[in-house]
Amino acid sequence: MNAPADVKAWLAEQERKELLRFITCGSVDDGKSTLIGRLLYDTKQIFDDQLSTLEADSKKHGTQGEGIDFALLVDGLSAEREQGITIDVAYRFFASEKRKFIVADTPGHEQYTRNMVTGASTADLAVLLVDARKGVLTQTKRHSYLAQLIGIRHFVVAVTKMDLVDFDQAAFDAVTADYRLFADKIGIRDWIAIPVSGLGGDNIGERSQRMPWYDGPSLLEYLDTVPLDVAADAEKPFRFPVQWVNRPDLSFRGFAGQVASGAVTRGMDLRVLPSGRTTKVARIVTEDGDLDEAVAGQSVTLTFADEVDCSRGDVIAAGHNPPEVADQFEATIVWMDEHEMLPGRGYWMKLGTQTVTATVQQPKYEVNVNTLEHLAAKTLELNGIGVAEIATDREIVFEPYAVENGSPNRALGGFILIDKLTNATVAAGMLHFALRRSLNIHRQHLDVSRETHATLKGQKPAVLWFTGLSGSGKSTIANLVEKKLVALGRHTFLLDGDNVRHGLNRDLGFTDTDRIENIRRVGEVARLMTDAGLIVMTAFISPFRAERELVRKMLPEGEFIEVFVDTPLADAEQRDPKGLYAKARAGEIKNFTGIDSPYEEPNDAEIIIDTTAISADDAATTIIDELRKRGRL
Repeated sequence: MNAPADVKAWLAEQERKELLRFITCGSVDDGKSTLIGRLLYDTKQIFDDQLSTLEADSKKHGTQGEGIDFALLVDGLSAEREQGITIDVAYRFFASEKRKFIVADTPGHEQYTRNMVTGASTADLAVLLVDARKGVLTQTKRHSYLAQLIGIRHFVVAVTKMDLVDFDQAAFDAVTADYRLFADKIGIRDWIAIPVSGLGGDNIGERSQRMPWYDGPSLLEYLDTVPLDVAADAEKPFRFPVQWVNRPDLSFRGFAGQVASGAVTRGMDLRVLPSGRTTKVARIVTEDGDLDEAVAGQSVTLTFADEVDCSRGDVIAAGHNPPEVADQFEATIVWMDEHEMLPGRGYWMKLGTQTVTATVQQPKYEVNVNTLEHLAAKTLELNGIGVAEIATDREIVFEPYAVENGSPNRALGGFILIDKLTNATVAAGMLHFALRRSLNIHRQHLDVSRETHATLKGQKPAVLWFTGLSGSGKSTIANLVEKKLVALGRHTFLLDGDNVRHGLNRDLGFTDTDRIENIRRVGEVARLMTDAGLIVMTAFISPFRAERELVRKMLPEGEFIEVFVDTPLADAEQRDPKGLYAKARAGEIKNFTGIDSPYEEPNDAEIIIDTTAISADDAATTIIDELRKRGRL
């Protein structure tokens, strides 16, 4: 059955409307949810059954007596309704006659700052609510700083609850003057203040008759007319992160994604990064047929005039004006996890369609968002914001996130960090620039390869990575393994944890951060030794799976062999050859693995040695036999 012509026309009209994404934020109880609920009501986005439910919920959960509590349209979590606050980010869609809108109602409590960052990450505009009775508060400044940091350029200071100050212009002017001082300080230029009352709908959908002294637009009028970032994105150079290689059959090979910025036309010169290969656009394919041009925001499939290698994670760009490629950066990081950041640990980094391993160094400084001071910091904790250097395991295509007087480069400048073990998103970040050393340092080609080194020694290189608790017998067994290998005529080297800390790692302590750096350095040394064709033994507690996995990924497949020396804590403590457990129990040694610092057992170690069942010599023989089975001897 075909839809009536007027319905089709209405749908076509809705498709043509521009979409504005915005967030509401501010301090607790400033009326964010009420304001959004009122916008939904005034734009006739509430059906009769929803209104009936709202009226019933208002009597049960509301804060307006017998009146309608519009906040309940947005506060969806039961915990929110019980406490009368916003915890999660609630997204709502509505439309006016001119535009479509997606609004994110973000939390006001400081402990939910990470949720506010999530809501702001895709927004074009921020509505900052300020209670007319309280004025500009710490959270107002915090949210303004964060929103600007993430790249929001348009701000509305909605001075709420004007009905509770008898619609007094002096109260409004005081808030405006106070906010202007802060906005000038942090560089917010495009902002407007609007006096509103969510309860009565004053200056929300329509201009209020109760504030004749205000001659500016209502909130909805401003939302209908504010310039969109899409227009700014269209003026930038062409960028197209590849999401998928479209290969339905042998006759077609295209590259699907969304145009992040700029425009692409048939026959246009292209450059595929990071490889740098060049070609031209053959076709711009869509479900509804080929296009002559595609612009920012459109999802299309591109085909090339030449057979050029391109895959997911690559970036197709304008041939004459490509983005940068690098592997070391300075970045702003917003930490969003309950556990503190561990400098030196490897995290998954997602930047557009690119996924790489990234390590974050100790922050250069942390920002106190209340005072804007730069504070010394060794790490970042929940809701912490700092500037740090980041290194990736391979080159990535990027652009600086912030653009002077323009929309941010979110597709190639904004990233998230993901914990490799839990898959939890732990941070969001914005790239500033590539470090100069990443551009000046290049791999030097060596004529004598690692294969040549190994052939001369008549063996295959490998790293036997012994891990286990202190006192488990790692060093003893590793030493015996090396002696047996030498007796077989093999070329070896043993890196022992205690010995390395006398030289290479003498500057490191035993905090989690120092342990991570300790293992990273040892992993790099072990890798260089395998390049020389050696069989390397390492005897380290190496308590964290993530760092052992990091070393594994440094080496070719099959060269990293994890040996878990499985000794129960009670047995290791009973042996205590160096008296360390006794000192740790007495509080004389801090961050001691097994006592007040965790040890993460391997999940899939290649070799497991149960020292309660076999002797050290038998364990060494077992390991040698396993090396033979794996073809390493």
